[in-house]
Amino acid sequence: MNARIQRMTQITGLLLGLIWLGYWFKTSVSLALVGFFAIVTVQWSLLAIEFIVMRWVNQADATPKASIGQMAAAWLGENRVCAQVFGWRQPWQTDTQPDFLPAPPNIGSAPKRGVVFLHGFFCNRALWTPYMQELASQGHAHIALTMEPAFGSIDNYVSQIDRAVRQITQNTGLPPILVAHSMGGLAARAWMRATNDDARVHQVITVGTPHHGTWLAASSHAKNGQQMRLNSEWLRTLASQETPARRAKFVCWMSNCDNIVFPVSKAHLEFAQNCTNHGHGHVHLAFTSAVMQDTLKRIYQT
Repeated sequence: MNARIQRMTQITGLLLGLIWLGYWFKTSVSLALVGFFAIVTVQWSLLAIEFIVMRWVNQADATPKASIGQMAAAWLGENRVCAQVFGWRQPWQTDTQPDFLPAPPNIGSAPKRGVVFLHGFFCNRALWTPYMQELASQGHAHIALTMEPAFGSIDNYVSQIDRAVRQITQNTGLPPILVAHSMGGLAARAWMRATNDDARVHQVITVGTPHHGTWLAASSHAKNGQQMRLNSEWLRTLASQETPARRAKFVCWMSNCDNIVFPVSKAHLEFAQNCTNHGHGHVHLAFTSAVMQDTLKRIYQT
């Protein structure tokens, strides 16, 4: 669903830009070009607003504040990565990189740890294409879900995650690692609550997950968006049903330039291994060398 919406958004923006260009071109070439550029790059402005609001909200947070230089670099990096993710991979290449379920290893061969990938709000499985390509080249089984419905309750994703975990476990003989971006980390926690069998997962790695909600979700009308509001009832209930031992399975990455999950401390999960890679935006954080290398190392060495 979200792939179709993203395709339509791209096409609509381009058509509006061309209409503006055609209407004003004979009157003022400069106005026509400036307007066209502004329309087709409106995401740059929206991201800039998010970074400004993020900096304002984070002033009251106890975590390290982002400098102006960090914010500028993070804004540029986020624009670049979002163009790749939302401009190409997710709308146009959703299923180009398939799930990978290799034949079971020969008797005597050491099994390789499998992975289940969980995307965030308004994303799909193609978010994880660089990870999937790397894991396939190394022979590690993996499944990347597109969790539906896109704007439904996070609890609706539990059955989809459960099927994927079963498939990976049957293929490898090992409980998988869950790698989750943003809302996907909350979906992983919801699945663990529902199954109540922590041995079924080896580790959960979350990147930019609003474990305690995010200020930005206050304006969301989607069910999953409302669940991600700061200290929402859904989040409080989820937290009350977790043990320190369960949370010890989590590795949680966060950034002081996360333009979606703020205040920064809301990505922190008590009793988990909390890691920071400051100076990167929300989507870019998942593809920084530090996060990717650490995630792949955990997969390959377990």
